[in-house]
Amino acid sequence: MRLLYYVFLLCVASCSHIDVAQYKQQQPKLDLQQYLNGNIKGCGIVEDRSGNITKRFDFSGKANWDRQGGHFYEKITYSDGKIESRVWTFTKISESSYEATTADVIGKATIKVAGNAMNWQYTMNIKVNNSSYAINFDDWMFLMNDGRIINRNYFHKFGFKVGELTLFMQKESQ
Repeated sequence: MRLLYYVFLLCVASCSHIDVAQYKQQQPKLDLQQYLNGNIKGCGIVEDRSGNITKRFDFSGKANWDRQGGHFYEKITYSDGKIESRVWTFTKISESSYEATTADVIGKATIKVAGNAMNWQYTMNIKVNNSSYAINFDDWMFLMNDGRIINRNYFHKFGFKVGELTLFMQKESQ
């Protein structure tokens, strides 16, 4: 019985969420509307739950904002030739909170910004072969001193990590 209790505690602890507010004093300050405005390029990797790299990819995006919110057009080109494109639509809720939608996200992504950090929480339908799976994303972005963003994204299903993504992004000169 005691073993079952410890397994339960381990599962609950693995599902706990870090609060983005702990980064509120970190510099440089990340302004979502300023950073996601214009062209962005990057590259990254996808890992399975064991840490094996399953995909490499190049990333490009173009973003703009108007009175209604923001739009981010992203394109991901994988090393196997597969291409994914999506359009994110952002709505500002407060100075540190946004919502975003795109076709393959179930409901809305919630976005919190504090200091140099941004955290996205959402569930996305991921297609694998002829099946589709609802995967929970815990997406962290950190603005570095040189203007790059390091993006760490953790994928979960039923509370268990099923993969990770690491992406390095940088705005292109206007």
